[in-house]
Amino acid sequence: MWNLPNILTMLRIVLIPIFVAVFYIEEPWAPYAAAAVFGAAALTDWLDGYLARRWEQTSPLGAFLDPVADKLMVAVSLVVVLQADPRILLALPVIVIIGREITVSALREWMAEIGARAAVAVSTLGKVKTTAQMVSIVLLILRDSIFGPWVYDLGILLVYIAAILTLWSMVVYLMAAWPSLSGKVPIKGGEKKSA
Repeated sequence: MWNLPNILTMLRIVLIPIFVAVFYIEEPWAPYAAAAVFGAAALTDWLDGYLARRWEQTSPLGAFLDPVADKLMVAVSLVVVLQADPRILLALPVIVIIGREITVSALREWMAEIGARAAVAVSTLGKVKTTAQMVSIVLLILRDSIFGPWVYDLGILLVYIAAILTLWSMVVYLMAAWPSLSGKVPIKGGEKKSA
């Protein structure tokens, strides 16, 4: 259980409150430090999965924690970035991205319950979407940096691209799950009822 990939995943969760604390420090160096903390967390997102596959150290704990850490990191960072710039321009993609994460997480959980989890496995499109999200968030964190307003403008552009990819990947997952959702494929163990 305490292998390096799992430790990196847990480190990503630990870095979330550190990122928030640094983000709200009113010092000129704070945006750079917050971007560095977020960047380190994003790097562990790629590294833990790579090492788990390469070293064959996948585990039930890692399979559970990894998506939780990813979604917490993205949701928290988008919320604090939006709080710093509460305009509809930024609110729209943030709502789309967080709403999609909730929807797809629920879909994956339900598909796992009926034994069809593989139908909504992470795709290449999902990985591209995640990369666009991570880069856009770093640029949005650097809003008041010395690099100039173009950095933030590029961050806004990329977060819209990420939102579009987010919706696209959600549609792909829903289409893959549609036979089960529509009842065209029998569900193992009978119909699942909502809580």
